[in-house]
Amino acid sequence: MRNPILRGFNPDPSILRVGDDYFIATSTFEFHPAVRIHHSTDLVNWTVRGHALDEDFDLRGIPDSGGVWAPSLSHSDGRFWLAYSIVRSMDGDDKDIDNYLVTAESIDGPWSEPVHLGSRGFDFSFFHDPDGTHWIVGVQWDQRPEHPSFSGLVLEQYLPDEKRASGTATVIHQEPSLVEGPNLYRVGDWYHLLIAAGGTGWNHAITVARSRDRLGPYERDPKPFVLTSRDAPGLPLQKAGHGELVQTRSGEWMLVHLASRPTLHLGERYSTLGRETCLQHVEFGEDGWLRLAQGGHHAALEVEVAGESAGRADASGFADSFDAPQLDNRRWSTLRTALDHDTADLTVRPGWLRLRGGHSPASVFEQSMIVTRVEEHRATFEARFDAEPTSTRELAGLIAWYDRNGWIWLQLGWDADNGRHIRVVSRDGARTTRSAPVAAPDGPVRLRADLDGPDLRFAVAAVGDAHWTDVPGTHPAWTLSDDHGDRLRFTGLFFGVRADDLDGRGWSADIADISLRFARDAAPAGAD
Repeated sequence: MRNPILRGFNPDPSILRVGDDYFIATSTFEFHPAVRIHHSTDLVNWTVRGHALDEDFDLRGIPDSGGVWAPSLSHSDGRFWLAYSIVRSMDGDDKDIDNYLVTAESIDGPWSEPVHLGSRGFDFSFFHDPDGTHWIVGVQWDQRPEHPSFSGLVLEQYLPDEKRASGTATVIHQEPSLVEGPNLYRVGDWYHLLIAAGGTGWNHAITVARSRDRLGPYERDPKPFVLTSRDAPGLPLQKAGHGELVQTRSGEWMLVHLASRPTLHLGERYSTLGRETCLQHVEFGEDGWLRLAQGGHHAALEVEVAGESAGRADASGFADSFDAPQLDNRRWSTLRTALDHDTADLTVRPGWLRLRGGHSPASVFEQSMIVTRVEEHRATFEARFDAEPTSTRELAGLIAWYDRNGWIWLQLGWDADNGRHIRVVSRDGARTTRSAPVAAPDGPVRLRADLDGPDLRFAVAAVGDAHWTDVPGTHPAWTLSDDHGDRLRFTGLFFGVRADDLDGRGWSADIADISLRFARDAAPAGAD
């Protein structure tokens, strides 16, 4: 089994085994549909099963890197339980958060109406005690500027018959530094509290505390970390932390966790692919503490799982000819809400997606864009566009997207001086730059983006012409990462296609023959 098992933006994994089936839920933040569900029968080969929060789920108005944080997937009383947080604002010391629970008899739904679990903090997970009680463990947030924001990990009983939390939470663990992402397990006579420490950046880690009593006191592991890469900046898997445990069919313990594979630019590391999901073999040692099976505290790239592995079939990308009646949301995501039929029409011109233009890339409401995760540092993304803008406010093209303040767009547009043309428009923080225009071929055009580690290049060709013309310039893909700038950023790099109609007159672009191809690296992209 080769890590990451879920490549590209798939953070905060929550793992579960039910019979012979393994499921992982990952965070989706402002992207729709929400809470991605992955499935495997061998822990090696994973597919996207679907999403738990789909259809009418609406996050319009949510800030970048807000939205759905750290889902927790569990199974009890014959049902799947999914807890999740919606972060609605995160300005300064304040965080407006709502926590919810939905349940379903099948992992494919239908999921129940959400039960509100309060707004005390985030990273909530469920612990189903063998004694039949149900408990919520999570982070307690303190907005007072003179107090630590992370004011402890709390435990609160959930009352399923009344569909509510008890309202009384007990602080079961505190540390002088930041801790989050708690998960509670009962193994033998001990309650083990798995903790994410150090923030989700380069100092990320997993630690453990344990107690013989559910409410504590909890004894901290004498070793500082079960898992971290903070002391080894050259490891291919960085930012290792935020994990959960699962027991395999053969009784082994596995630790799922997030990590990042950085690319290098001028010697600095940038996690353009976002935080990805990895799996490690762990065991409880003679002293009862959780340890990596291979020893030490560094994540391994390759892991053996006895009785589970069936060999890996590596995916090299995908192609979409838009011959289905609706978008495949296992592959495509949108921002904050679903695109309705009138905005993304697959029927009016078979084999094409007609994308009616929407708001600008700055909008937190109605953007007309579909995006897909970039899974490797070297990738090629292509699409065919049939669009005739007649105003400077009608625009279409393919885009490398991180968030509203980080994107690089190969844009098909029009103006009176240049007619129909192509240029590269970029957003980096508060700064927007536009390249010189390049004349667009007549009729439909093919557009291409080539990602090479920290660098991004573009090309254009007429339909039917085998020759590609490079669009001048090399563009900084490394800015499309968690690690660029001083903003809180928690997602990852996407490729996508979009159309803007800033006058709202109903202008649209037709898009066809999208393909995305990946090439895997033996070493981190950009390394010498």
